[in-house]
Amino acid sequence: MLEAALAQVKREQAERARLAADGDGSTVATQGRTVRSGEGPTDADFDDTQHAGSAETRVITGIANGQAETETPERQWRAPAVALRTTSAATSTDDMPTVAVPLGSLSAAKAPAGRTRLRRNPKLVSSIKRVLRKAITWTFGLWIRFSTAIAKQLHWFPMVKPYVGYGTEEYSRLVCRTILAPADGQPNKPMRGIHAMLEVPAPGQCVQIDIDGVPLRTVQVGTMEVYNPVDSARSVTMDYSVSDSAGYLDLLAEHRLEPGVHMVSCKVTRRPAVEAELFTIPSTAKVGVISDVDDTCMVTQVPTLWKAVYNMLFLSPHKRASVPGMAVMYNKIASMFPGAPFFYLSTSPWNVENSIRNFLKDYGFPDGPLLLRDLDPRPKTFVPSGVQHKLEYAEQLMEDFPDMKFILIGDDGQKDPTTYAEIARRYPGRVLAIGIRQLSPKESGGFGTMSGFSTTQPVPVTDVPVFTGTTGSNIMKTMLPYLRQFM
Repeated sequence: MLEAALAQVKREQAERARLAADGDGSTVATQGRTVRSGEGPTDADFDDTQHAGSAETRVITGIANGQAETETPERQWRAPAVALRTTSAATSTDDMPTVAVPLGSLSAAKAPAGRTRLRRNPKLVSSIKRVLRKAITWTFGLWIRFSTAIAKQLHWFPMVKPYVGYGTEEYSRLVCRTILAPADGQPNKPMRGIHAMLEVPAPGQCVQIDIDGVPLRTVQVGTMEVYNPVDSARSVTMDYSVSDSAGYLDLLAEHRLEPGVHMVSCKVTRRPAVEAELFTIPSTAKVGVISDVDDTCMVTQVPTLWKAVYNMLFLSPHKRASVPGMAVMYNKIASMFPGAPFFYLSTSPWNVENSIRNFLKDYGFPDGPLLLRDLDPRPKTFVPSGVQHKLEYAEQLMEDFPDMKFILIGDDGQKDPTTYAEIARRYPGRVLAIGIRQLSPKESGGFGTMSGFSTTQPVPVTDVPVFTGTTGSNIMKTMLPYLRQFM
């Protein structure tokens, strides 16, 4: 372009010399019109003069000879001519002419292609989600009808699976589920995740519940995945409780108990009673621990989809690996705060509660209730997200133990950092510390992840101290000295 400009200058100089000899005025041809020497571009250079002054430009550095390149906005307009010297400043003289080069042609030649930004259409996204939810719910309902028909053909009948509960000295929270099983079914038998996920619910079953041999007749029936506050007006008195459409029973029982571990007994017709533990938390406990399970206690590799599916569904419950040093750290925290309850809050389904409980016992983690998730989308709007699930249970624990402060422990493979930061924001002064286990590249990468996207989350921004490390040993080196001030 500059070579062409120089050639144009030489032609114009020759023309100027000829005109000077003829006695005519000096002119320079540019942009299809004649501009006299010393004139600038006029309004005719713009297609729309009212936008000329407001047109935004961006200077792009790095152009040869110290020139600046300007990127024009999307509005099409004919760029004004810009005068470029034909020689360097050191050799130029005042009488040397300049040539007007259209700025638009320069930027069009060298300006980088603009990036197209995709904008989400909220209405379209909402419609797609609604259709997917209906499709998943319909498919799940179809599977339940099919599996129920097969189970009845095999002469299976209802069995109850009680889960470990917890409570205060005034009331207890209990969860159990009724399912269809063969005559020799064992509710507490460890099994692979795929077997547990294929359990067939038995809705509408009558369940009799005892606590330490005392029949429980006055209960408040709650809703799964929703915080149910204590409300005596909602309590009902009956000899049994009835499971919901997914087979679950979420009960809140006003039943005064001494602190410690009690036994809950659940029974359905034609089956022997099945027992589970009930942790009654003393009012003197001032510190509690809320812990994630997947990739915090148990190696699951959740960020890598196929590994997480294999580990959860097909791996033998006796072959699961523990995160190094986490059980040691948890037991040291338990020693620092005697009587401190441990709540294992996980997005895993209730179907695998027994497998996770046996894993925690095998690797020596402190005992405590598991707060898991219901994957049946039918009794509610849909399956709650992991964040929603954990925030719901965090609210429940904060309300159940208003004088207790909590230590939150999770990992950066899911959304624990942001979830825990949100809990600390919602309940100021109630969170003592946050521990985040950092996943290794092997755990967070591999087939099933998207190239260019991080599968882990950064350290949360919060006023609460956050301690990180790849193992329990790394985390406790800094966390435990800090926690000693609260002993």
